[in-house]
This record gives sequence, structure tokens and C-alpha cells, in this order.
Amino acid sequence: MAETQTDAERRRVLIAEDEALIRLDLAEMLAEEGYEVVGEAGDGETAVRLAEELKPDLVILDIKMPIMDGLAAAERIAGARIAPVIILTAFSQRDLVERARAAGAMAYLVKPFQKSDLVPAVEIALSRYSEIAALESEVAGLTDRLEIRKTVERAKGALMTTYGMTEPQAFKWIQRTAMDHRMTMKEVAERILAETAGGEVARPAT
Repeated sequence: MAETQTDAERRRVLIAEDEALIRLDLAEMLAEEGYEVVGEAGDGETAVRLAEELKPDLVILDIKMPIMDGLAAAERIAGARIAPVIILTAFSQRDLVERARAAGAMAYLVKPFQKSDLVPAVEIALSRYSEIAALESEVAGLTDRLEIRKTVERAKGALMTTYGMTEPQAFKWIQRTAMDHRMTMKEVAERILAETAGGEVARPAT
């Protein structure tokens, strides 16, 4: 069994899954590995509300949930920069994985899963999220931030027009490309604007 985290390193996790037994199993697995389950929800709307209230370190969302599905909840949570998101998906829903990534998910788990699948997904999600946060904090000056925001807004508009993306999807596209290619988001946005002015911009490798 892997060593559990120290109290100082305990990560606070919110779980949203409409099947109570799966939610219970997930909570037990996380607790056994030293994570602290700070909230549970049975639908996406409650998950978003709890995420806003509890500010967890990680949110795990099932794709199929009542009221608001996991993809919509992921967009809300990731768009507000509350926490990294892991999406739970049944094997038959593998086609939804790319949509989950576009919604802002940092990792995904295919059901049925085991503890050996869960922990790496959690660590990947936390790591990717911290990398993105580092990219966003690379510019400290207010003037530069405003300039970058304007450039990124224009680039998001270009992606939304070219590919029919939603605004959160377009922003995540820019973030992921910057991370994958070790570029700043401003550089990615400027390249998108230059390429869409003359034709379609190439999608990043997945």
C-alpha cells in the first residue's frame, strides 16, 4: 500500500457522483490514500455550489448526473479557476473524453476503476493544474495582464468562430497549447490570431 500523505499535504477533495455506492467506494479509496473528502454531491448543480463554498484542491465529477451533467459542471468549476477536475466516464462514453478535456478536465477515469487507477489520475490532475497556474502567474504587471487579456480574448473569439468552441473551451485550448509547447499564453494567442487571419489554425497535439 502506498504511503499516505502527511496532514500538511492532505488534499481536500469534492466528489460528485449520482450513484451512492460508487460515491462511497470513491470516498473510501481517497481516504485510504490520505486525501480528505470535504464534500459529496449527487448532481452537477450541487457540485458547483459546493466547489464555490468549500474551495477544494480537487473535484471529481461523473459525466452523467441529473440537473447539470459533469461536463457542464466542469466548465463552471474550471472556468472559475476553483480547482482541477477529474471526470468519471463509463467505458461506453470514451467518445466524451475529448469533450471533457475541452470542458477543462485535467484527467479522467474510466469506470470500473481501482485505487491503482485513481491515485495517478489525482496526481496528474493536480500537477497539470499547478503548471497552468504557474503559466498564468508569469506576468505580474497590471498593464501587461490587461494587454494579454485583450490578446487572449481576441484569440478565443477566433477559435470560437473557426471551431464553434465555447468560451471556456477556447481558453482551455490556449492554456493547454501554451503548456504543451512551453510558450506563454500571449505567444499562443498571437500565433492563433496570425494564423486565423490567413487560414485555419492547427489544433494542438493530444
